Amino acid sequence: MLKDVSCQIEEHKIIGLIGRNGAGKSTFLNILAGHIKPTAGKVTIYQDNPFNSITTATNTMFIEEGMTFPNGNNIARILEIAKCFYPNWQQELAEKLLQYVGISLNGLYDKLSKGQRSTFNLVYGLSARCAITLLDEPMNGMDEAVRADMYRAILKEYIAYPRTIIISSHHLKEIEHLIEEILLINNGQVALHKELEEVQQFAVRLIGQPEQLEPYRNHALFERNEGPLAEIIVEKKYFNGHSSIQSEAVSASDVCKYVTANRMGGIDDVFK
Repeated sequence: MLKDVSCQIEEHKIIGLIGRNGAGKSTFLNILAGHIKPTAGKVTIYQDNPFNSITTATNTMFIEEGMTFPNGNNIARILEIAKCFYPNWQQELAEKLLQYVGISLNGLYDKLSKGQRSTFNLVYGLSARCAITLLDEPMNGMDEAVRADMYRAILKEYIAYPRTIIISSHHLKEIEHLIEEILLINNGQVALHKELEEVQQFAVRLIGQPEQLEPYRNHALFERNEGPLAEIIVEKKYFNGHSSIQSEAVSASDVCKYVTANRMGGIDDVFK
């Protein structure tokens, strides 16, 4: 459930929607796509409420695992029907991508494996070339080689036809090379919304004697104390650059992990 969410998303960016299971990512995307009516607050896309909006439907593509297509139609027929709904539909692109990944146009969507369905859904979403493309965990079920190719396809399509692309994922490291901005949701709220470069510079890991790190404990996002040395993660703005304390940058993926962590010491605390 989302609560007190406030953010503004600029067009023509690839944005990573990051969060743990149950954080509210799918709900957020469903609201943007106009599939769910919010119980409170205000959402606008092109100055219009997206719920049951023809403008939103025309300009938005929402790719999710639960997508369905008419039973009995083969892949070729599904692509033909898409032309009627999406004015920017790229038939040649869709056919080439499906041929590349080995999905036959004569096959039935219902008979595709989980990974093949995810691949087809993503190809379908990219080929529509909608101004707003929402991808909810689009790589689920794909093998590693196909995932790498599909990430490359997203980037190439974005360069060829700039649009607003929001990709939800549990795995920031996989999409970090694609995105320009991170929208981190935790427990239904926006925990962080920054440019990727800002998140990469957001926190610092401090390693030193426990007494040396004591002044930083009040600002700790994470801390571990094992053996003679202690480790603390703090926002970079709180570190004064003390020369006797070892410091190193924290990756964007780890920043998101620590900002949304429920405990300071992580799994290690369980085994103490």
